[in-house]
Amino acid sequence: MYVFVKYVCVCVCLKPKLAVIYFNDLAAFLLLALDGTLCPMQLEDFPMDAHACPLKFGSYAYPISEVVYKWTKGPGMSVVVAEEGSRLNQYHLIGHTVGMEDISTSRGQYTVMMAHFYLKRKIGYFVIQTYMPCFMTVILSQVSFWLNRESVPARTVFGVTTVLTMTTLSISARNSLPKVAYATAMDWFIAVCYAFVFSALIEFATVNYFTKRSWAWDGKKKKDPLALSKKPNNACLSGVNFTKDAAISTISNSTTVQLKSAETKPAMDPKKTYNSVSKIDKMSRIVFPVLFGTFNLVYWATYLNREPVITGAD
Repeated sequence: MYVFVKYVCVCVCLKPKLAVIYFNDLAAFLLLALDGTLCPMQLEDFPMDAHACPLKFGSYAYPISEVVYKWTKGPGMSVVVAEEGSRLNQYHLIGHTVGMEDISTSRGQYTVMMAHFYLKRKIGYFVIQTYMPCFMTVILSQVSFWLNRESVPARTVFGVTTVLTMTTLSISARNSLPKVAYATAMDWFIAVCYAFVFSALIEFATVNYFTKRSWAWDGKKKKDPLALSKKPNNACLSGVNFTKDAAISTISNSTTVQLKSAETKPAMDPKKTYNSVSKIDKMSRIVFPVLFGTFNLVYWATYLNREPVITGAD
């Protein structure tokens, strides 16, 4: 194409992939190869991140001496985003800016037009898919603190299931992201939730260990009072002359006294019972929810109340 005028007006329409160039009130339409534009992203704050996606276009054949690009309507009105075109599934379009720069090469100096579109990610999808399951899994792991320490199968199921659930959630959340070498905001949240769930399992192991030791100390099975009463009775009967009624009455009286004393002794025993609540469980019922609630307050206040750091705008 030969250009016979020095100043032209270019209108780029991304949706139909057309460029409208006005030559002295005459319009010419050109197809553009705009299959997709790259947007550099820094995902440290994912999914509360914001980005500046640049769109650059210019002439690679005609230097400034032949073709000059300029924004005819000023920076504010040169780029217009249609309302239906700004509805994105994962992002909010919070604004845009325009600019231009000159590039010098061995063949000459060229003008490049730039337009930056500022996008902020929508967090609703990730709250439903990742944050809420992690939150509920941590709460479920803390329910085991209210079970008896003798309920070993139930508390083991709680601990192992929640740990495996957190592992699955972390893997699925990481698979939906680009392979980056640094931790994102979601990674930190999942890591802390995983630490709470794993700590709950370790807490149960500690409680169970001290429970076994207490059983070894005061968990000896007491002998049946009837069995205790029968042994001296039999011992006395073996050496007693059955021809004497007085000796028989004495043995029966002593047996009655032993039975009464054996029946009253367990009621006065002040030792701990098997159903006692562990002190570690009592502390965990308060410490774990308070720490997890504090972490959530700090986490969400930090990421939601600060201004979005837009990367890629330089």
